[in-house]
Amino acid sequence: MSLKLKLSFCMVALLSINAWAFDLLIAKNNMDYKAKVSLQDLQVKKVATAYNRCVPLSLEKLNKNTYVTTHYVIKGSVICTKDVEIYKRESVVFDFGGLQIEQEGKLIYENDKYIRIKKNDGQIEKIYKDGRLK
Repeated sequence: MSLKLKLSFCMVALLSINAWAFDLLIAKNNMDYKAKVSLQDLQVKKVATAYNRCVPLSLEKLNKNTYVTTHYVIKGSVICTKDVEIYKRESVVFDFGGLQIEQEGKLIYENDKYIRIKKNDGQIEKIYKDGRLK
C-alpha cells in the first residue's frame, strides 16, 4: 500500500510542477532592430522561474498584437516586454497632382523641391517632387 501511495504522490508532484510552470519565448534566430516578431522566429520553453530583470512576453499578447523589436536580439535570448513594442504603422503620402504614393516611414523635411523620409530601417530617402531621382 505504501508503494502505491509513494507513486501517486510522485505523480501528483510532477504534474503540479508542470502546472505552475510558465512559458518563455526564446529567439530561434538573430532579430534585427525594428524587425517584426512572429511565432516562426520563436520557440516556447516551459520553466518554473524567470529572471528577476525580465518580464517575459506572453503568448497571448503576441497573438493579440503585432510587435517589433526595440533593439538587436541575439539567438537564444528570452524575449521580454522591454525588448519589444507594439507595431505602429507610420507612412507618408505624397501627392504629385493626379498621382499619390504611400511609403512607410516618417517625414523629416519637406520643401517645394523635395521630401526627406526616414524609413523604418533607419535609411533616409530623398524624393523630388518633380519625379526625378537625383
